[in-house]
Formats: sequence, C-alpha cells, structure tokens
Amino acid sequence: MTIIDLNEKHLPLYFVCLEDWSEEMKEAGNHKEVWYNKMKAKGLRVKLALDDNGNVGGMIQYIPIEHSFVDGKDLYFINCIWVHGHKQGRGSFQKHGMGKALLQAAEEDAKALGAKGIAAWGVRLPFWMRASWFKKHGYAVADKQGMMRLLWKPFKDDAVSPKWIKRKQTPTFEPNKVTVTGFCNGWCPAMNMVFERSKRISTEFKEQVVFREIDTSNRDVFLKWGIADGVFINDKEVRNGPPPSYEKIKKLITKRVRKLS
Repeated sequence: MTIIDLNEKHLPLYFVCLEDWSEEMKEAGNHKEVWYNKMKAKGLRVKLALDDNGNVGGMIQYIPIEHSFVDGKDLYFINCIWVHGHKQGRGSFQKHGMGKALLQAAEEDAKALGAKGIAAWGVRLPFWMRASWFKKHGYAVADKQGMMRLLWKPFKDDAVSPKWIKRKQTPTFEPNKVTVTGFCNGWCPAMNMVFERSKRISTEFKEQVVFREIDTSNRDVFLKWGIADGVFINDKEVRNGPPPSYEKIKKLITKRVRKLS
C-alpha cells in the first residue's frame, strides 16, 4: 500500500469519489470540481491510497477548520474519508488497513503544517463515517447534533475543541407557489446529486415551483444560514442521506404542488 498526494492524473477520479463506474455520479454536476478549485488555495489537502498494483482504493480530504462547516481554530477538519467498498467498478478495498493508513497520513501532515489538532464528523449509527471508528483511533466526541458527532484529536495542550455551527434560520417560501431551496457547498457529490435532482425537477413544474439556489462554499453565506447542504420544499427539509431518488424528490414536490389548487 502507498499513500500519495492527489495529482492531476487522479483528479477526475477524485471528483467522483472513486466511483467513476457510477451513472448516478453524472447527476452530481461539476460542483465538486468547482469547490476543489476554490478550496485548494485555502489549504485543502487530499491523499489517496494505492494498492500494490497502483489501483486507487481510498481517499481522504481535509481542510483548515476555518473554511469548513464547523466552528474551530488552528485545527484541520476531515470532510470525509472513504475506502471504496462497492462490488461495482474497482471493487472493495476495505478491511485491508487503507482507512487507518489514510487517517495516520492526514494526522502527520496536519501536525507538520502546524495544526494544534484534527477534527472529523461521524455518525452514531454503524455505517459510513462511523463515529465509533474515529473513537477507535483515539478521537473524542467534542459536540453532538442528533445522530451526528463532532470528534477531534488534539496535538497540543492549548488546542481548543471544535463545535457544531447551529442552524440560524429556515428558508421562507413564496405564497401561492412551491419554493424549493437548495443549499450547495460542493464538497460532496452525494449532496450535489440531491441538489441537482431537485433543481431539475423544479423546472418541470414551470411557474408553479420556484427554485432558489444558495452557494454555501462562501463561508459568510454558510454562517448566515448555518446550513451547508440541504434541500427544503417550502420550509420542510428533504432527508438527504442516503440520497433520495429522482422519483422520491419529485413525489414530494408534486404533493406540495397539488395542495396549491
């Protein structure tokens, strides 16, 4: 196994989170590429894990916490760590230590860059980005928000623990119309997919539905709302994990449209 920094050769693979085989990923648009080009000048770091044959099996991306969707200072924040586990495409690379190697490489890099610690988000339930996995590797819970956990590992005694940024407001909606509000940060193709599906569906209803787009890659915009990614139909949030299908989102919007008459 080898851990390398992201390079030009692997950029297209990184933009689809190693799922170049997935037709669904085409629905996510180019938001991640746009986000990457914005954030690489702000300290974004990406590392890839290669097996002994040179095949990319895992990735980790982390950024100075001041440019993330949590509150903190002098830390790096892990947006995500992912070891390909699907049977499709390149196949599963899990259960071979790639995740641990990527995490250690990111920690060492963050230390070398002068960070006082590193943070990550995790989910309490046993699926992707499990909070328990980070705990296993020495991380402690710094804050909680529903099923979400904010975890961190300090490197220095004067490191200050991070906190979740709470939602500041909920989108308003226009009278006599259905208002679909899409918040898009860009870092996650799965979230981008939900955004693009909602946007496309909204145009099908013509004047009955208004689509409002909010770019939260601008941190000031994010801080105004306290929402990084998400889709709201009027003032009700659409659950986005796992990403709802095109058909499910259309059904939810249709239900609201019918109530107009």
